[in-house]
This record gives sequence, structure tokens and C-alpha cells, in this order.
Amino acid sequence: MRKRILLILAVALLCSSCEKLFMEEDMPSDAVSSFNYLWQKVDQQYAFFDVKGVDWDSIYNVYIGEVGEGMGNDSLFRVMSKMLNTLNDGHVNLISSFDVMRCHQVYERMVAQSNIDVNSVILQYLTVDYHSSAGFRHHSIRDGEVAYIYYPSFSNSAPTATLYRILQGYPNAKGAILDIRQNGGGNIENVWNILKVLPSEGKLLYYTQIKNGPGHDDFTTAEQVWMPEPDHIGDNPVYDKPVVVLTDRGSYSAASFFALCSKRYDNVTVVGDTTGGGLGLPAGGYLPNGWRYRFSITRTIDYQGVNWENGVPPDEVVLLDRSLLPIDNVIERACDIILDK
Repeated sequence: MRKRILLILAVALLCSSCEKLFMEEDMPSDAVSSFNYLWQKVDQQYAFFDVKGVDWDSIYNVYIGEVGEGMGNDSLFRVMSKMLNTLNDGHVNLISSFDVMRCHQVYERMVAQSNIDVNSVILQYLTVDYHSSAGFRHHSIRDGEVAYIYYPSFSNSAPTATLYRILQGYPNAKGAILDIRQNGGGNIENVWNILKVLPSEGKLLYYTQIKNGPGHDDFTTAEQVWMPEPDHIGDNPVYDKPVVVLTDRGSYSAASFFALCSKRYDNVTVVGDTTGGGLGLPAGGYLPNGWRYRFSITRTIDYQGVNWENGVPPDEVVLLDRSLLPIDNVIERACDIILDK
């Protein structure tokens, strides 16, 4: 799967470079031409019109009326941004020399529906004596019976060998919590690095498809992706004790992807709130006026055929009760699940 992901990214980068290289020098770069170019690229290559429930033709009719010859770059950027925001997708961006468009709805939801108070986590659970190993912060809780691991970003290093050492450092723990609440994603290879400490049960994780034609339903044949084989490092066994993964709406992109995969493991329970989604790989290119764009060109379908692009639900919903802070009832519930098993 790692090779597959690298291939997709390589093709995306090549297409982006070629688009800029071979774009006709005399291609019109006025406001209307640039707007039409962006609308058409999204129309032909975006992967999620179905799950987003967006009628892209009607969106064109709404916003083309706001575009006119001679309009300034600031105004054109605002109109294009409003158009792209209708996709409600955090992987959709427009980048100019003076601004970057991000999806309002996704970022507002991540903040408004945050299911974690980081200060309480640090002071009450990690404490001032917490340990840092690669991208993980960790400590034992519940009198050493639970290993608590906080992983704030999949952009942070997550070597399999390091995670093995962390888990072995808590020999009396009956299980472990991996907290990825408000983890906005990052390097998808770290998903596989973490999964490799778990016992592979030979299960199908999901199907993946790449947008390969101009029609909204034009995709490659669904490719199966299975659980990775455990990465046995030295004499390290797989971690078959109970694991609870904590999620919320801020668990986006690679974090959502990890939640989707981890739900397939018999010793893993996902607890908290529905993730933010973002299960497609983004790619991009250049507009005639030099601005860059990107959006998702792949889709991930779970083993039962469901597309969770808008958010992966937990196995058990537990919302943070802020009246109890600094006690985190989500972490406490995770501890109970581990100790009850």
C-alpha cells in the first residue's frame, strides 16, 4: 500500500508540474477564463460530489454572475473561495501570493466541536513528568494499569520501533490509550507505522479508487487494501492488549484514515466523537493566472462499501463534559473499557 500511495502522489505532482509547463502561453488569464478553468478542473477531477451532495452545475450558475472583466485579484479570489467552500472539504484549497483559501465549515466545526481540553490532558494525565518519544507524549495512568499516549499530529514522527519501546515501557499496563483528538492529519505512512504494532488478523481494511475520467462517477476499479503484517522488531511481540483510540471532529485526514483502519482490529475500540473526515488524497495544479489549487482525487470506501468521507463514527460516543474538568471523562471511559476487558 505504501508503494501505491507514493505512486498516486508522484502522479499528482507530475500532473501539476506538467500542467504548468505545458499550459499554453497565450491561454487567457483574465478573471472569467481563470474562473472557468477552476470550475472545470473541479468538475472533472474532484472525487466527492456524491457524498457532499453538491450540484456543481448550479454552483457555477450562482457564482459566474459575480465574475467580470477587469475585476481585481482580491475580488476574484473571494468569489473563487466562496465557490470552493460549497464543497465543505478541508482538502480543498486555493493558493495565491497574497492569500490561502481554507474551508470555513471544516475549520469552524473542528474548533466548535473539539472534544478535548489539552491543558487538562497535560496537567491531569501526562503531568509534568511525561515522556516524549518521537512524536508521542506518554505516561501511565490509573496507578500504572493504563498506558496513555497522546499523538497530536500525524506529521510528527511515529516509528514503529519507538512505539514498541513505549508500550514495553509500561509492562504492568492492561492496555493502552492512543489519543488523536484534534489531530489534523499529516503523513499517511505514520498510519501504517502505528498499525504494524497490532496483530494482523488478515482482514480487509478498505477499498481505494482514483478519479480517472471527466464524469463524476469515473473511477478506477476498486483496489482492496488489507491489514499490514506486524513489524516484528527483534523479539518484540505484537501488542494484543486492549487499545482505545480517542477521536473527535478535529481528527482529520490521516487521523480519520487511522480511525477507519483501527476499527477493524479486534483489540481496538474507537471512543469519542465522529472524526472530521478527509479520507481522500489531494492533488492540484495551476490556474492560467498562476494561482494554485488542490482537492481530493481519490476516495476510500470501507470494507462494507460505505464512504465515510464526511467523518468516521466511533464505536462508542463519549462527549467531553467540560463541567468535570480537569477530569476528562473521555479518557476515564477509555480506562474503564480497558480495565473491564
